[in-house]
Amino acid sequence: MSGSQSKAAPQNNGGSPVKIEMRRVDADDAGMRLDRWFKENFPELGFGRLQKLLRTKQVRVDGKRAESSTRLEQGQEIRIPPLGVELAADDRKNAKPRARKLVDSDREAIEQMMLLEDSHVMVLNKPAGLAVQGGSGLKRHLDGMLDAFINQKGDKPRLVHRLDRETSGILLVAKTRRAAQELTKAFRHRNTRKIYWAMVAGVPKPRQGRISTYLARDEGEERMRVARHGDDEAQHAVSLYNVVEQSGQKLSWISLKPVTGRTHQLRTHAAHIGCPIIGDPKYFNIQNWELPGGIQNKLHLLARRIMIPHPSGNGVIDVSAPLPPHMQQTWNLLGMDLKDYDPDINEPE
Repeated sequence: MSGSQSKAAPQNNGGSPVKIEMRRVDADDAGMRLDRWFKENFPELGFGRLQKLLRTKQVRVDGKRAESSTRLEQGQEIRIPPLGVELAADDRKNAKPRARKLVDSDREAIEQMMLLEDSHVMVLNKPAGLAVQGGSGLKRHLDGMLDAFINQKGDKPRLVHRLDRETSGILLVAKTRRAAQELTKAFRHRNTRKIYWAMVAGVPKPRQGRISTYLARDEGEERMRVARHGDDEAQHAVSLYNVVEQSGQKLSWISLKPVTGRTHQLRTHAAHIGCPIIGDPKYFNIQNWELPGGIQNKLHLLARRIMIPHPSGNGVIDVSAPLPPHMQQTWNLLGMDLKDYDPDINEPE
């Protein structure tokens, strides 16, 4: 928990400040995303409301504009506006309950997702359709389900990165604060390797390439757009891709490596090169394109493999996830065989 710079501001019954408050980031919270910090410190503040406070610069870090993805550093000061009044007006009807009822099925469901576990980490195979974190109207999400693993000290496994709700595959969870710090550091310094698989419309040209754009949030929409350098909030995004196999000129299986980690980066980049991901409700942009028979209209994007230094300092975590059922069905229909895939040749470099 972060400490306060000066005297604590008055609080309402919900624990939210009713005056502007400044909080200093402690060592334990260094490396944490700003949205995650707010989730831990002000669980009643909804994601949408936080985004509005960030857009209007009411929440700032060291006096500067910040984003939900901003990584906190020890000693930084977070400006917190009077949330008590705002929550009463805007968020109360959508506020998340303070405690989610634990059910045995949460633990069982996560145990079924488990690809690897030790005393430091869990590596999960997240199914498509399961949200990683809560939001408006969401009652069941992975972060809430992890409450079932709170230990006797009250410590809960921590998310160190995210996947879109409809994306399936590898999700890394830290079981200790120290592990979370080390894994977050590895992600931030890009000392990690993530490989995604996708089925896209058409065949990218060239068959192997690098996509480099600037991305910014599309105002009023829950999606990203390709922006120009210098546009407000535009961030540089780089992805590598390689065509593994194709089905005529209609579809192709591609391997993707995000060099940067922007929101919806791979989905936006695939659409940008004219080969949007099959089943993508936000970015599939080809008019009058018909989905081949037998293929489900679900997002065909899998976080296939992760390679990252183990937070203990010993060895490397290297785990792969299987195709989810809807993607396996498509691979079967197209006669594509995973046994023909050679990761040393086909993964983008």
